[in-house]
Amino acid sequence: MNSFFQQLASYNNVVNGFIWGVFGVTLLILTGVLVTLLTKVFQVTHLPLWWKNTIGSLFKKDVISHSQDKQISPFQALCTALAATIGVGNIAGVATAICTGGAGAIFWMWVAAFFGMMTNYAENVLGIYYRRKNKDGEWSGGAMYYLQDGLGAKKGCKRVGKILAILFSIFTLLASFGIGAMGQINKIVINIESSFRVDALADIQLYDGVSVYSLVIGLVLVAIAAFITLGGLKRIASFAEKVVPFMVVLFILGSLAIVIVNYDNILPAFKAIFVQAFKPIAVAGGGLGYIISKVMVPGFKRGVFSNEAGLGSSVMVHSNSNVKEPVQQGMWGIFEVFADTIVVCTLTALVILTSGVYDLATPIGSLPDGTDATLVATAFNSVFGYGNIGGKFIAIAILLFAFTTVLGWDHYGTKAWEYLFGSKTTKLYKVIHLVMILCGALMTSSLAWDISDTFNGLMMIPNLIGVVVLSGLVCKITKNYLDRHLRHKDIAPMLSVFPDIQQEQEKNL
Repeated sequence: MNSFFQQLASYNNVVNGFIWGVFGVTLLILTGVLVTLLTKVFQVTHLPLWWKNTIGSLFKKDVISHSQDKQISPFQALCTALAATIGVGNIAGVATAICTGGAGAIFWMWVAAFFGMMTNYAENVLGIYYRRKNKDGEWSGGAMYYLQDGLGAKKGCKRVGKILAILFSIFTLLASFGIGAMGQINKIVINIESSFRVDALADIQLYDGVSVYSLVIGLVLVAIAAFITLGGLKRIASFAEKVVPFMVVLFILGSLAIVIVNYDNILPAFKAIFVQAFKPIAVAGGGLGYIISKVMVPGFKRGVFSNEAGLGSSVMVHSNSNVKEPVQQGMWGIFEVFADTIVVCTLTALVILTSGVYDLATPIGSLPDGTDATLVATAFNSVFGYGNIGGKFIAIAILLFAFTTVLGWDHYGTKAWEYLFGSKTTKLYKVIHLVMILCGALMTSSLAWDISDTFNGLMMIPNLIGVVVLSGLVCKITKNYLDRHLRHKDIAPMLSVFPDIQQEQEKNL
């Protein structure tokens, strides 16, 4: 078994090094920069607008009310998307970024999030604009559809659009097994084994690093996931809207308590973030190339792993919303990235950097492998150490964060499978996804994480190509919305590329 995983790791490293090289990182950031500039820095200039239409609209009936058909509310769509994004990346992923790239990696995580807000906005606008209903009456949207019908509608691009749509769907399936199963479940198992140890099971080794306890935890998680995911999107969304707000608020309160107790270290922590972003403390090497490879890339990778902006993933659940306006759901995409990275990831970073569990003078590359696994738990124990309360809290937080991510990604993978093979066989995908959950419980930490990075990158590239090509359309739809709602112009709305859906949605505006 070990030799198989070693060979798999070797192949994965080759692919990962190519995807997350100069091309992938440049494409990711420049796409966000492009949409930001074309929309005139929408995330800043129209902050009151998107804030009012997201968090400020939570008490409106049309935002939180449940649909009786196959659609879900905008709030359910947000919670399901956040369920998929607020996961291990917000806890262990932030710790990994700091261990790999130092405190400066957090700065580049912020940069990725700032521009990622508009990448996610563009994805969701295109997702709503190009969505259609499947044979079961459920909305189907995602990068595969705007690649096929948007990019594919450009002169001479029909075949290219279709090929990229197929590739995106295949990569989404792979990503749903990586970020959406193996990586998340692996971290759950590690933290439960550490905080709620059962010696009778943990001492029986199946092979190096994996015990019977790992297998038992994996089987329990598979059973719970099966009960929820086999019930379809409605059951996933219903679970997400109850669990996500609770777990986010609880984690924020716990993190704030740690930071407040260590308030003297807040300014040094921020100073380290900004200084080390450009002048990392290195064991060896230096210069721009070193900063890019050792500080920027870890920050970007963990930022994308956390908020998924650029992957084209969350659009697949946002497209199921009962919202009519593409821009309205696009604004929920902005808030999704803001909540995930700017709020939750920043608090996690401050917990690590202010608590003293990570020395701000630690040279990059000097920490032993596996240091990230329990770093946040150790930070919480520095304040809530009695009876390992802090460690247990983080174990439960990771359980909730990661498990809801698995549920959200089950929907993403289902939509990709539906595009490739039709809606009648999606139950087969769900079974395969459950098997991958069990595989995640039986893998070593680093391999599960590295595979997730690779699948993310594979998924990202065709999606970003589509967003770049269709960025002009995103601007037109945005201008159309602003002209009607802010400038009160009497013009026809841009709601769908399909005339029949456009006509139907106009009647319900």
